[in-house]
Amino acid sequence: MEEKILYNKYSDYLKEKYGQKVYKLPINLPITCPNRINGSGCSFCAEVGTGFEAMNASASVKEQILKTKTLIASKYKAQKYIAYFQNYTNTFMPLEQFKKYMFEAVSEPDIVEISISTRPDCIRTEYLDVLLDIYQTYHININIELGLQTANYHTLDKIDRGHGLAEYLDAVMQIKKYPFTICTHIILNLPWDNMRDSIETARIMSAVKIDIIKLHSLYIAKNTKLSKQYKDGTINICSKEEYIERVIAFLTHLSPDIIVERLFSRIPEDDADFSNWNTSWWKLQDELVNKMQEQDDYQGKNFNYLNGSALNKL
Repeated sequence: MEEKILYNKYSDYLKEKYGQKVYKLPINLPITCPNRINGSGCSFCAEVGTGFEAMNASASVKEQILKTKTLIASKYKAQKYIAYFQNYTNTFMPLEQFKKYMFEAVSEPDIVEISISTRPDCIRTEYLDVLLDIYQTYHININIELGLQTANYHTLDKIDRGHGLAEYLDAVMQIKKYPFTICTHIILNLPWDNMRDSIETARIMSAVKIDIIKLHSLYIAKNTKLSKQYKDGTINICSKEEYIERVIAFLTHLSPDIIVERLFSRIPEDDADFSNWNTSWWKLQDELVNKMQEQDDYQGKNFNYLNGSALNKL
């Protein structure tokens, strides 16, 4: 009996797209975020951003690609790679500098895709045109990762995100004019969100036809504003069981066409005051899968709300 597909896995998507396993090579640039210009950035963001295990930004793009590729190739026998500009806001720099970094990445062999992590309020036509030139000239795919975190704009204010839902929708509409894929980052257990926010975020992702979703379980990095709130007891993190229920609700309301890259975050223990309820991510994943199977849940089970759904009542 064929096993039911619970959700649309990113690893399967890459293997089908490229004919083999493809590995991401994280690249750390000497940049920052607009949110850090006049403050400390988002309340959950550590001083090093998300680049806990990335190489130092002082190394060139080429050096980072070669060193990381050598490690991954020897360990996994990898042959194809994604140049992943991961940390901070990778379109928040002068256009010529952005162009230099992007073309330096594609000059390396075996790179089949560039993935650029950025903010919704840092998307502009001139930068997208640079990526279009790469796509057309080198036949390298382009993926843009947008950090939204939640569709609840009240919560976006609480975490000092610096943008609302409108900027995200504008960024998506701009990118949709190009032959690129869009990945959106979502945190499903922000302290001010509830189950309804998880479901509505999935509904919005489906409505705007996002290609890839990357879910994060909220971790609390040390020496952040969120860490202070957590230690002061002014915020609470939902239980592990509640988070798993939110993920299931999110997936069941998500279009079955959307790829799911991640369901839980990972952070070195020494860098966090809270992470994954002191449970290994793979144990959480197993618990999630078991619960979905028990409840006969799967991605898209409740995807029934678009295309004039109220007309079905006639």
